[in-house]
Amino acid sequence: MIYVIATTPMKPENREDFIKGHKACTAETRKEKGCLAYDGHVSVNDPNLYVVVERWETRDDLTAHAKAPHMKVWREYSAQMKTGPTVIEIISDGKVEKF
Repeated sequence: MIYVIATTPMKPENREDFIKGHKACTAETRKEKGCLAYDGHVSVNDPNLYVVVERWETRDDLTAHAKAPHMKVWREYSAQMKTGPTVIEIISDGKVEKF
């Protein structure tokens, strides 16, 4: 099993649009092969930090997710609403990879 934590700093003025846009992405992602869980949350410590918690059956499923058409749309849509890059942590086999 693969766990992913992705955190994105949002521009305060775009927070609501960012969250609304991510809900559409979430609906499509949950239909993907191997998606066990996929949820977005606003950080309890920072109202401008969006946290996505994911769980995938395999690394191949996660790789396919990154290439999914709706993810390309999401990346393009959200690009101008962020104050910095998304930090991704992938947890599997007792290791944590950070991108």
